[in-house]
Amino acid sequence: MENKPKLTVEDFESAKSNNDLLALIDEKKISISKVENELFYEKELRCLQIELVKLQQWIAKNNKRVAVIFEGRDAAGKGGNIRRFMEHLNPRSSRLVALNKPTEVERGQWYFQRYIKELPNPGEIVFFDRSWYNRAVVEPVMGFCTEAQYRKFLVQVPEFEHMLYEDGVVVIKFWLSITKKEQLRRFDARMGNPLKHWKFSPVDKKGQELWDKYTYYKEEMFTNTHTTYCPWTIIKTNTKKVARLEAIRHVLSKFDYDGKEEAMTNLNPDPNIVMRYYRSIVQND
Repeated sequence: MENKPKLTVEDFESAKSNNDLLALIDEKKISISKVENELFYEKELRCLQIELVKLQQWIAKNNKRVAVIFEGRDAAGKGGNIRRFMEHLNPRSSRLVALNKPTEVERGQWYFQRYIKELPNPGEIVFFDRSWYNRAVVEPVMGFCTEAQYRKFLVQVPEFEHMLYEDGVVVIKFWLSITKKEQLRRFDARMGNPLKHWKFSPVDKKGQELWDKYTYYKEEMFTNTHTTYCPWTIIKTNTKKVARLEAIRHVLSKFDYDGKEEAMTNLNPDPNIVMRYYRSIVQND
């Protein structure tokens, strides 16, 4: 078996600069595609996060109210996406909403009531790690709501979102799309990492077993809740880092904020990664 070219200790000692090291790598024809991809990701992420800071300042200055919803199957990358969005934002005018299961009192309230109090205030951007759409997919799949509750939700949610739209609240709805094979790989990785065991819940364990049932309710959700005033945007997330960059691009593309024309990178999302529901004839999940 032919030995692959590699750098020696002498090579590192002889290199006086990064350019010298890159020249040696090129001379030995050593593949550094993974390194190049990582460098590209870090550079793009920094440029996009600078734009997010500008956007947040514009939202605060103009008293805009923005809610960004992240939905998707377990392990689709909701938390990772949100962390990159929020990493450099001012915590005084940005929030993460990740609600626990409803209390006994909340179960007796109007379903949307616990979410209404979490909506953005003027000048604020709020990120929902799951949202009222729990009742569209997770709850009926797992038997956490009745058929009547589910049907009532499908009737009420377009009206609820239309009221938000008329009142000036900007709602951006993401569905993070992942393949069954990739979900299983990520589940296995979580179980193999003691720092990520907390991410694996009993509901997660059912994700693979109930895959087709999740698919049915997901399609019903899209059919009943994809509207012109509050559309669903699908992001293919099998490649996590690409999905993060494109999700940020999509949000930035929705606003004409101050300083946007000075962006140091492209702010238009890749249509092969980001698409409206109706454009996605063949879906990952």
